[in-house]
Amino acid sequence: MTTPATDEPWFEDGLAFTCTQCGNCCTGAPGFVWVNEEEMSRIATFRGETLEQFSMKFVRRVGNRYSLIERPGGDCIFWDKSHGCTVYEARPVQCRTWPFWPENIESPDTWKAVTKVCPGSGKGQLFSVEEIRATAKRVHTS
Repeated sequence: MTTPATDEPWFEDGLAFTCTQCGNCCTGAPGFVWVNEEEMSRIATFRGETLEQFSMKFVRRVGNRYSLIERPGGDCIFWDKSHGCTVYEARPVQCRTWPFWPENIESPDTWKAVTKVCPGSGKGQLFSVEEIRATAKRVHTS
């Protein structure tokens, strides 16, 4: 949604976000963490595994896409309550781009909903419109 008189989005002054490593985006209801071969390879290398070893243990096929598997209850397989994300340095694009996903920045209301579940959203580092748009474009759409 853009403002009527300009091409600027509703967040023309930017949006703030700082990861608190709370794990809210990594835990809870089941979902998909989409990964492509490059991301799987990066995580496999980080873990000291071959792509084949990694894929057999941690990846499932969903239609023509791939997703990381989850623990019972829906938590990401790489989330550890004591240590946080165990593959943080190699995490997938989907994780790297949170919370600036297209559906989260669609309107002030969608952003407000994000700030209710993510304590780092709306606080900390201010990201410019350009940074937010560039990040949103990186999210897997196919």
